Amino acid sequence: METTQNTGSKKIDKKTLSHSFNLWFWGALTCFSQEHMQTFGYMSSMLPIIRKLYPKHDDQVEAIQAYTAFFNTNPMLGSVIVGITASMEEARANGKEIQGDTINDMRAGLMGPIAGIGDSLIDGTLIPILLGIALGMSTDGSPIGAIFYIVVWVLLAYFGQRFLYFRGYSLGDKAVGFLVGKQGAAVRYAISIVGSMVVGGVLASWVNVTTSLKLRGANGKVFLNLQDKIDSIYPGLLTVIITLFCWWLMSRKHVSAIWTMLILVVVSFIGVVCGFFDPGLSY
Repeated sequence: METTQNTGSKKIDKKTLSHSFNLWFWGALTCFSQEHMQTFGYMSSMLPIIRKLYPKHDDQVEAIQAYTAFFNTNPMLGSVIVGITASMEEARANGKEIQGDTINDMRAGLMGPIAGIGDSLIDGTLIPILLGIALGMSTDGSPIGAIFYIVVWVLLAYFGQRFLYFRGYSLGDKAVGFLVGKQGAAVRYAISIVGSMVVGGVLASWVNVTTSLKLRGANGKVFLNLQDKIDSIYPGLLTVIITLFCWWLMSRKHVSAIWTMLILVVVSFIGVVCGFFDPGLSY
């Protein structure tokens, strides 16, 4: 694949690039469906680029066909792919030997690596860290935590995606070799490890499952406090069991997150009725 940085007469100005990026940021999941996913959001973000580079309507119709294929990746880091294709489209408009199939092959090749990095880095690391900080600031019902999360997340999401978009445009297809090569694989593996550690830390800090089950003798005295026994052998055992149960449902049995939460509600209800759990409610 040739480098997409070019010296042709057609050049995308910064205003057009900003318009393209904003369409991606606000509409990456436009018309989202299981059949198309981010296809239409991607096409929308490329429209300003196509209109800028191809004044003739017929040429615009032909160029946009490259972006009708299925596309889906992490929307945060996916902006770098849009930036790369903007650079490739500029090169194609200036006569470089780049076809629509070449652009589609590049997009298809980057979907998986970007999704792997993005899901681990954003969903598995950044968001849990921000939520952990926000929860700590929300003690006693304070709204500061929620405000902090909303403001920080929006700023990081917008300016982070904007940086990646323009970085992808400036690098062109030079970024492809890094993202799909050995270095990219190493980065994805390292981020997945860090993400697992962060999720484990959040779990240990904010999830606490305990039992209120106590067995009493004929004289009414407690001779077995189950939670005390568990804590003396394996503190946090019930939390680990519930966590592994949720992981088993979603990972092994492919149960959706919504159904998993409903199952936990049923388990909690049965546990309260049986006296295994105590919600601490008074009537």
